[in-house]
Amino acid sequence: MKRFRLAALLAAAAIALLPATAQADVTYPDPLPLTGQQIIHDPTVIHLESGGYAAYSTGGVIGARLSKDLHHWDDAGNAFAQPPSWWYEYNDTGDPWAPDISYRSGRYWLYYAVSSWGTNHSAIGVATSPSGLPGTWTDHGKAFTSETTDTWNAIDPAVIRADGRLWMAFGSYWTGIRMVELDRTTGKAIPGATVAHLATRPDAPYAVEGPYVLKHGRYYYLFASYDQCCAGVNSTYKIRVGRSTEVTGPYVDSTGKPLLEGGGDLLLAGHGRYIGPGGESVFRDHGRDWLAYHYYDAEDNGTPKLGLNRLRWTPNGWPAVL
Repeated sequence: MKRFRLAALLAAAAIALLPATAQADVTYPDPLPLTGQQIIHDPTVIHLESGGYAAYSTGGVIGARLSKDLHHWDDAGNAFAQPPSWWYEYNDTGDPWAPDISYRSGRYWLYYAVSSWGTNHSAIGVATSPSGLPGTWTDHGKAFTSETTDTWNAIDPAVIRADGRLWMAFGSYWTGIRMVELDRTTGKAIPGATVAHLATRPDAPYAVEGPYVLKHGRYYYLFASYDQCCAGVNSTYKIRVGRSTEVTGPYVDSTGKPLLEGGGDLLLAGHGRYIGPGGESVFRDHGRDWLAYHYYDAEDNGTPKLGLNRLRWTPNGWPAVL
């Protein structure tokens, strides 16, 4: 799970005094009905070239789920049989978080984060696979790192190609969402590359994380998770979005408010049993865009589960969930 920070823990304690229904907003559509292994956190989903779907997530050694139809999901073990040795530089248990899967140059690419709660001594790693299936990944080490002297946190990666170049959005608290350019061959950050600033909050602890960037039409869309995750039915996670004509920003919401000034259109929030949606990613399947995320099931003791919703695009070019 993504790490708790002191301020977030205090916020969660205060939220725990409120009933979960206080967060409900029944105007949001429910996720796609699923069967099988639904427990997941921070999902990244892809339609495999060989057919079927793979989802990777926080938990285990990057937990894996497989599906033939998006509706029924089976537990498929882990991306790796055991943690690569360098992960232990960042936590004692070799615990990875928030992966991102993509396909380019004939290979699948898996990015993920390793860190410890409450610190930005963090790293984003990269692995490749010919099939995208669990057990086939080769780890290539660190793609990007952050230290306690940095004003950003190298977790929650999300990779996008733009104008022949490769970029990675990342970030959690520590002034919010950032972006760095990657070498297209190695998949690792270009040495000395400028770290762009995409989104933040005006108030500490700058509770925005888990970015995902998508190109649609002439715009790049930045999705991010705001507020508190990882507190079961007391989570206040929600997904907001902004857009820009350039991948590195500036991103603004539909009112023109910059995401660097706390802007962001609310795309999905808790409603009914589906509490605290976040840890989102977007994948394309048969010409349609899908939003993948986790939510905390209020009817199952706050267990984190996989949420899938179709995305539609309004005439003004903004995403909405179906």
